[in-house]
Amino acid sequence: MRIQELEDRLQIFSKTVDQEEARRDLILENLKKQHAALEAVESKEKLLNGVVILLQKAADYSRNQAKHQIEDIVTQSIAYIMQNSSKFTVDLSEKRGLPIAEFFVESDYGDYSVKTKPEQSRGGGVVDIVSLALRIAFLENHRPKIEGPLFLDEPGKHISNDYIFNMGEFLKECSRLFHRQIIMVTHDDYLTNICDKSFRVEIRNGESTVSPVINDEDESLR
Repeated sequence: MRIQELEDRLQIFSKTVDQEEARRDLILENLKKQHAALEAVESKEKLLNGVVILLQKAADYSRNQAKHQIEDIVTQSIAYIMQNSSKFTVDLSEKRGLPIAEFFVESDYGDYSVKTKPEQSRGGGVVDIVSLALRIAFLENHRPKIEGPLFLDEPGKHISNDYIFNMGEFLKECSRLFHRQIIMVTHDDYLTNICDKSFRVEIRNGESTVSPVINDEDESLR
């Protein structure tokens, strides 16, 4: 083999080596960039996971705080109206990834206690009291604050007459404490008389007529 031929082959080989080295360097550079991009993605994923955990903890804290506030308000409402030591509790759980809340009333009978759902409680209109207290608790704990009056349709309709006086005082105290007007529709004479202003709505021949109700106190001032 001639020297010239060897030199030609060597030159071709050298050129091939240079091309392959350039290709290798390009691949290494791409790998370096991909590795850096992967590290950035992993770092971002780690940060996002941390944010998710933080938000979940914040949500759990807020949920538990709201739970305790609602339990306290409803328990105090039951104590105020029914004059007993029954306790309102909220059990939080998850179902299919969604938070679930169940309400219970715990009644203490000395040697034992009974835990029932409000709608299954018997006597006194416990479910009405809990429903009323929950409405007030949700309204006052909502953020941002919901302004305006509280509308009630037949509050205490199933509450025993033994507790209707306490419920009326409870509504007056809530109105004063939370600085909120209460507007209600009721057939109860006592609740009608404790209001600052009362109106009677009567339907005759398909027409509604509204007239102010004059209670005994107003009558005595005339």
